[in-house]
Amino acid sequence: MTGQKSPHIPVLLAEVVEQIAPKDGGVYVDATFGAGGYSRAVLDAAGCTVYAIDRDPDAIAEGQALVEKYDGRLKLLHGTFGEMRDLLAAQGVESVDGVMMDIGVSSMQIDRAERGFSFQKDGVLDMRMSQSGLSAADVVNKYGEKEIADIIYLYGEERFSRRIAAAIVAARKTAPFKTTLELAAAVRSVMPRKRDEIDPATRTFQALRIYVNDELGQLRSGLSGAEALLKKGGRMAVVSFHSLEDRIVKNFIQEKSGKTANPSRYLPERSETAATLIQLTKKPILPSMEECQRNPRARSARLRSAERL
Repeated sequence: MTGQKSPHIPVLLAEVVEQIAPKDGGVYVDATFGAGGYSRAVLDAAGCTVYAIDRDPDAIAEGQALVEKYDGRLKLLHGTFGEMRDLLAAQGVESVDGVMMDIGVSSMQIDRAERGFSFQKDGVLDMRMSQSGLSAADVVNKYGEKEIADIIYLYGEERFSRRIAAAIVAARKTAPFKTTLELAAAVRSVMPRKRDEIDPATRTFQALRIYVNDELGQLRSGLSGAEALLKKGGRMAVVSFHSLEDRIVKNFIQEKSGKTANPSRYLPERSETAATLIQLTKKPILPSMEECQRNPRARSARLRSAERL
């Protein structure tokens, strides 16, 4: 396995810790452990316990050093954050003081070419966070043209999805896709590119990654699990990186805060369901210009938080 070429930098770290507000004796969940940045910050901020979840066996293995460093206050759980409640129940934990979630692929996964997430580095076309199950290669080599186009359109919000799907199906007739650069080249070959725009392969790779890992389904399950686990006054803080994720988080918090869309802006906000959360961030917290300069991957980040009633 190749080493990590650049350090993983947690996005909106100070802001997440501020929203979670760790306290001595508290119990917290880092639902997307990764390289452990949020877990470390919370453990350093208070004499508390953190249960950290990750579906990637590499992250769990590499996190063992932190378990030793924090003398048992950090507990690593291998699984998806969508099964948060079951994972915590197996540890005898029924309620917690805070849940933090950083949705999407981690820097260390992107930076390891052999994981197949990057269209800028050659590697096996994989994209599986759990390193098991359906891979991106399976999708592009076996799915029908319409299925591929729908995935790219729905999860990548790519308006050229049909053109890209046709190019994929045509190319695989010569030879199946095996590497990330092969797929990226096929996408770029049929895409217009203007100066200063994102790489033409960006949305296609995003779509495949989300589909292969069921990221949106996991997000919905994770939000429901967090709501159910939080004690009164407990908080959830969720960092998302694109509009599909942010829309799910925003709508979930609004719904659980008892808010519904108004038929008219002149009418008062209506509540039709019993509220279980208080919305702490009416607008998402965005990274500062300084953070974006230090870490370009932070540019699209959005943080929303809520407190349990």
